Amino acid sequence: MAYQAATRSRERAHRDGACPKRAPGSRVFWRGVSMRSNFTGAAGATRFTLLAGAASLALALPGAAFAQDAQDAEAPAVDEADIDNGNQIIVTATKRAQTLQDTPVAVTVTTAATIEQAQIRDIADLSTVVPSLRTSQLQSAFATTFSIRGFGTDGNNLGLEPSVAMFVDGVYRSRAVGQISDLPNLERVEVLRGPQSTLFGKNASAGVISLVTSAPSFELEGNAELSYGNFDAVVARAYISGPLSDTIAVSVAGGLNKRDGFVTNGFNGDDINDRNRWFTRAQLLFDNGNNFTFRVIADYDELDEKCCAVANLRPSPVTGLIQSIGGRLNAPGTQLDDVVFTDVVPFNRVKNWGVSGQADYQFGALSLTSITAYRETSIRANQDVDFTSAALATGANIGQSDIQTFTQELRLASDFDGPLNFLVGGYYFNEQLSTADQILYGRDFRAYANGLIAGASGGALTAASVEQLLGVAPNTFWQAGQGFFNQFDQDNEAFSLFGQVDFEVTDRLTLTVGANYTEDAKDVSSNGRTTDAFSQINLDAPQFAPSRNLLLRQGAVASGVGQALRLGRSATAAEIGAFAAANAAAFGQINAGATAFANANQNNPAANPLGGLRTFQFLPPILNIPNAVEDGRTRDDAVTYLARANYEVTDTVNVYASYATGFKASSFNLSRDSRPLPGDFTRAISQGLGVPNLRPGTRFALPEESTVYELGIKGAWERAGANLTVFLQTLENFQSNTFVGDFFVLANAGEVETFGIEFDGYVRPTNELTLSLALTYLDPKYVSFVGSPVGDLSGQPVQGVHPLSASFGATWDKELANGDRFIVRGDYQYEAPVQILDGLVNFITTNPNGTTNFQTARDAAREFTREVNNFNASITYALDMGLEFTLWGRNLLDDRFISTIFPGVGGQGQAIYGYPNQPRTYGGLIRYRF
Repeated sequence: MAYQAATRSRERAHRDGACPKRAPGSRVFWRGVSMRSNFTGAAGATRFTLLAGAASLALALPGAAFAQDAQDAEAPAVDEADIDNGNQIIVTATKRAQTLQDTPVAVTVTTAATIEQAQIRDIADLSTVVPSLRTSQLQSAFATTFSIRGFGTDGNNLGLEPSVAMFVDGVYRSRAVGQISDLPNLERVEVLRGPQSTLFGKNASAGVISLVTSAPSFELEGNAELSYGNFDAVVARAYISGPLSDTIAVSVAGGLNKRDGFVTNGFNGDDINDRNRWFTRAQLLFDNGNNFTFRVIADYDELDEKCCAVANLRPSPVTGLIQSIGGRLNAPGTQLDDVVFTDVVPFNRVKNWGVSGQADYQFGALSLTSITAYRETSIRANQDVDFTSAALATGANIGQSDIQTFTQELRLASDFDGPLNFLVGGYYFNEQLSTADQILYGRDFRAYANGLIAGASGGALTAASVEQLLGVAPNTFWQAGQGFFNQFDQDNEAFSLFGQVDFEVTDRLTLTVGANYTEDAKDVSSNGRTTDAFSQINLDAPQFAPSRNLLLRQGAVASGVGQALRLGRSATAAEIGAFAAANAAAFGQINAGATAFANANQNNPAANPLGGLRTFQFLPPILNIPNAVEDGRTRDDAVTYLARANYEVTDTVNVYASYATGFKASSFNLSRDSRPLPGDFTRAISQGLGVPNLRPGTRFALPEESTVYELGIKGAWERAGANLTVFLQTLENFQSNTFVGDFFVLANAGEVETFGIEFDGYVRPTNELTLSLALTYLDPKYVSFVGSPVGDLSGQPVQGVHPLSASFGATWDKELANGDRFIVRGDYQYEAPVQILDGLVNFITTNPNGTTNFQTARDAAREFTREVNNFNASITYALDMGLEFTLWGRNLLDDRFISTIFPGVGGQGQAIYGYPNQPRTYGGLIRYRF
């Protein structure tokens, strides 16, 4: 971007027949930081306009200085031919314009050329060329997770902000769903690895993904493209930019992406995992040609897709029950045949829009930047939550959600000739979040519940007999339309002060120190309710004492007669009758003892014979907040640090060593399993706040803190460049969100540690050929995770994180004699085999001594591994007049695998399900540039 601004300045100078008004080598670039607020409607738009105008007016006043990237004037001169090559790429990872070679940060940069040639459409595609970045999408489009160096925050719970922060033109996207649509007209993508709190104001404990779009141009330019591929994929995009006057330039971009789903629903013939999304984006740039710029960006995107297909990997005995009531699911071993069965037509509808304004004012050696932004996200979704064609249940974990965010950032930076320079800033974040979801039983659920109860009781009980036993009307329990309705509202306000100081000890040695102080406040209220009649029954309640007494007595009699007959088991009803007739006295003694036992234990919860029915209370009530024990508030503050030494060994080799810490505030569990922490649970029960079947859980997760020690070396030569990083990173109180069959468990892993090595480099043997290689080695382990859903994982490796990831790339760009170009590009992504999950909770068993056996859950997960072999390629013929023809393919090896797995839901026993990856896609593209 810095390069484009400088080039545009030279273009205008050439057009005007005069020298540029800026000092030689100066550059202007624009960044933003997203914030959400409760500004809505016309009034909200007016307030935003006034605020943005006030900010820009303040910047125009000489006495009110706020700075942007203050080392612009010292940004290195770079030959235009090398601007997109290797370590000479201009980046703003440190919020200063530098070449990648001179940036003492672990950062990977993907240029616009690579994004176009590799047919990278969204962040998920980007991971194919950035080994340290992984993107996963689960049961819905918005349940997307971005991970760097193996760690990110699960997207299934909107209460959890990501550990990997996403910025688009400096504007923070507080949830991954805020940037899952197609990428806009990009200049580059910077992936910063490790905590970045001293430069970014919000939640960057694991890393940052920074998308930098092309700024409006003062020369008329643009492009349009149309692509068609298999699965009837159509992608159309266009971009145009140019001047409105000598000081104002504008740009408009838009695109759509449509594709049939690659998975067939065997129930109705519909297709799933389709694409149906579009975006538009407009920018206006004011540049006085001297010391002030103001950039306004407005964007809107929509997504309306049927996502995401789930395949059965392993059936269970309950699978036969589902089939007996008419349900179907894919046969074992066919999980990658792209045929699933669901009675629900899933939908994922997401709308994102936002406006940002960035003002940059330069006065002398100081520059000031203000970034004001407002964004809204709307989510609507539904899916089949039993993943079969039986009408058991429907719903969505995040069914209806709305997010409004307002952010404001101010930065002042210096560009002194002396050895000392600084950057300081302030950041404000305000977000209102509302989320609701529901789970509803379908018409087949009662028959399903009846089969589960009969199977669990050996045929002794049915749904009807349970109702009779508990004295309720027939057909009261497990009826279609019953379910759980969940709603949360969260207000989040945060601010931070951050800064860095660079001191040049010598011409080659620079020391940097930085700090960030953050305060974060969250206020949450909930309104969850259940209409599941059986889940509201307290099986320990006094009114059910007669039923408990009857069952206890019958069980004791059966056991006693079995012992008398030396059966080694409880006697059947027929055996009891025969024994009573033949041994009246002995039976009388057994019956008397059974009666005494029943009378003594009919109100003993530990001996409750109805306790086994709790398994079928699928949707119990929760204790809403705030309440007399829980105020629904968190208040966090933290100071994070950076210390770094950067030494220029030679003109071509730099080394650096750094120590950095990061912070992510407490996160509320905004799900239907949001329950009081154990201490709060005890107090709630003692104060009479307990609801039926209330149990302790995790209402919120403690703040996440990260620390990284890093040693790096960077080299840039005439035809090659390389970057090597060795690091040790720890995450304390890592916020883990694990699906356990019927709900998600939010927990803090005490400490997670990762040792890693990262390498990326390129070599240019000839002017036409460029070869690249990127490698990431990770060795993660749980230093402490006592309370995981599958037991104590302390000392165990973290599953799901590939120990080795690599990306190999080659580009042959040949300019022909007539000025046309022939470009061939290929990249190969490899991720070494790894066990997908730490364990499967539906395989947990009980030891003979009554303790829980978690080892069976871990053993069951071992066979499920994931390996990635992904080859992408494109061939382009580009005419000198601007027309281009491209043939492209992604996953050309048709490498198929299950990306992640999870246990069967709703009492499906030891069934296992998973998400298949995308198959081979290919197509052709026509693009015109002018």
